Amino acid sequence: MIGRVSNIKNKFIKTDASEYMNNLKRPLILIVILPFIIFSLYQILLASPRYESQVKLIVKEPNSAATLDPTMALMSGFGVSTGSVDTELVEAFIFSMDMLLYLEGNIGFSNHFSDSEYDFFSRLKDEASNEAKLSYFNDRVTVEIDEVSQILSVYVQAFTPEFSHRFSSMIVGRAEWFINEIGHGLAKEQLKFVQQEHELVEQKLKSIKSELLAFQRRFDLLDPQAEGTALQQIAYQLEGQIAEKRTELRILESSMSSGAPLVINAKSELESMLQQLENERGRLTDQSSNEDVLRTEQLSVSEVMAKFSDYQINLELALQAYTSSQVSLEKSRIEAYRQLKYLVVIESPTLPQDAKYPEVFYNISLFLVVSLLLFGIGKIILATVEELR
Repeated sequence: MIGRVSNIKNKFIKTDASEYMNNLKRPLILIVILPFIIFSLYQILLASPRYESQVKLIVKEPNSAATLDPTMALMSGFGVSTGSVDTELVEAFIFSMDMLLYLEGNIGFSNHFSDSEYDFFSRLKDEASNEAKLSYFNDRVTVEIDEVSQILSVYVQAFTPEFSHRFSSMIVGRAEWFINEIGHGLAKEQLKFVQQEHELVEQKLKSIKSELLAFQRRFDLLDPQAEGTALQQIAYQLEGQIAEKRTELRILESSMSSGAPLVINAKSELESMLQQLENERGRLTDQSSNEDVLRTEQLSVSEVMAKFSDYQINLELALQAYTSSQVSLEKSRIEAYRQLKYLVVIESPTLPQDAKYPEVFYNISLFLVVSLLLFGIGKIILATVEELR
């Protein structure tokens, strides 16, 4: 009796296990095995091979700090590294729409990647939008940056070795143009502006010099200040002589009558000196029309000196402005030279011989693992739902 019950129990267990395996096999075949076989056949037989060309680049700039004095090097910014920024700019430009349009117009990017010769899933769709082309382009180009050396490694995929080599060469050429253009454009505009300002300052200096020379020629003067000083010295000497003559006259009047010839002579000389002193002072402060130095304009020597002083002040200010402008111009020229960038090719674009993509074994294995994981997760979810019911 006990043996019969055991046999019946084993029979029921085998029946449940058999039903469970049957229930497990059907979805496993449909969800995992069948898609795996289809994907494997596609990877092995249908997927178009892709060839990868690689190139290594680095952005360099002239190191001219050693040729400058420390002050000029500090002002011009030498020694400040901008390699990381330049490298990131090149990377951003490579993945930009401008680069795609350039490649489209020069090597027929879309024509190659949308050719019906290649499999449907790998090629670019016909009549794809620019956004779709850019997304496809970014999938076919990889850029890696070494954080230490700032070397850019560019990997370019194409369906033929020749096109991948040409593809990477065009990217290098356009990136070199870009890195030079951004440095030169800003430097040229800045230098052009400073040159224009310097020309204005230089023209102003020439104009002030011409006005000063014309003023000196007009009054036939080499240095009005020196002439004014000479006139002052003449007046001071006359004042001293007049003082002496007055003393002499007092001595003569104390010992002689007013009608004595020596007294009359002394008075006459004193009057002449006074008249001469008045004339000299008039040349300094009053207008005169019969002086050679003032022959063109009715100006006093003091007014001439004042005008000449104004011209000199304007000339000094113009010279200071010219000096500052000259320093700014030289700094701008140094800055323009400093902003020159060079895209150095460390490794030229390679011409691949073997197809690197698709990685058949890796793709098939990954597909199988992911399918089994998803299938297992799905079964666990369904079993949990059944238990909760």
